[in-house]
Amino acid sequence: MIIDMPDTSTRAINRRLIQEREEGGAVALGRVLTLIIDADAHDPEDAIAAANAASREHPCRIIVITERTSDRESNLDAQIRLGGDAGASEVIVLRVSGGVVRHIDTLVMPLLLPDAPIVVWWPYDVPANPAEHPLGRMAQRRITDTTTCRRPSRALRDLAQVYTDGDTDLAWTRATLWRGLIAATLDQPPYEPVHRAVVTGESTHPSVDLIAAWLAQALRCPVEIERVPGAPAITQVRLERTSGDIVLDRPDGKTASLRQPDQPEHRIALPIRQLRECLVEELRRLDADEVYGEVLQKGLARIDG
Repeated sequence: MIIDMPDTSTRAINRRLIQEREEGGAVALGRVLTLIIDADAHDPEDAIAAANAASREHPCRIIVITERTSDRESNLDAQIRLGGDAGASEVIVLRVSGGVVRHIDTLVMPLLLPDAPIVVWWPYDVPANPAEHPLGRMAQRRITDTTTCRRPSRALRDLAQVYTDGDTDLAWTRATLWRGLIAATLDQPPYEPVHRAVVTGESTHPSVDLIAAWLAQALRCPVEIERVPGAPAITQVRLERTSGDIVLDRPDGKTASLRQPDQPEHRIALPIRQLRECLVEELRRLDADEVYGEVLQKGLARIDG
């Protein structure tokens, strides 16, 4: 069900939500968090679709803010999506213009679920300092996505300068399976140190930088990045040891081969992670991701050096 509310107010939106709950059942009950999506002036539908899918594991109230730059008058149009149009959540889309844009925190506050954690997600434009953004200041977790930036590597290094506990980026989440496989491989005999590592992948993909930074920070060895324009994200990680190289290779973005000295080659399903999967993973935790913070602040500096 979709309910359009042109030229409205947060009070009217809340009244309509209460009305729908009374008439249609427990619309707003059982929600575990409030997810705020700041889409800026972009089309929010892809982000809403990912959030709806993620809400099946994490029932939540989703508040979407999108700006109409063509309209200079201060105005608020809203849309409420319930039932099949909202996954296991309820979606409130706020389309703002004019002076309303400067007060989005005040606009959102009356719509927050009481006594529930708040997560803010910027699916498109990364703020200069997520923790100091008007929405970021009220959130326990702040999710950015540098893969959507024009200069992803630069965006990561800018985020490193302002990192605050609770910040994370979906480029880090996209590399979770790679990190798990590499860690599991190194946790097997002969337990030799890695002398050098090489990460190969798409020339501008930030997950390539983060995997390299993670290896540099964890292994304390030189790490080289080989950037390949048009490659499907991360394509290979090679770890050089005395007994021979460990190579995790995924040239097609779907299936990886793991090659180690004196062992048969292993084939592993390793598809490029979809946005929904990454968002589900990030909503599972509301505490600070200390490893991400260390990699962002210290690991990136190691590969820059």
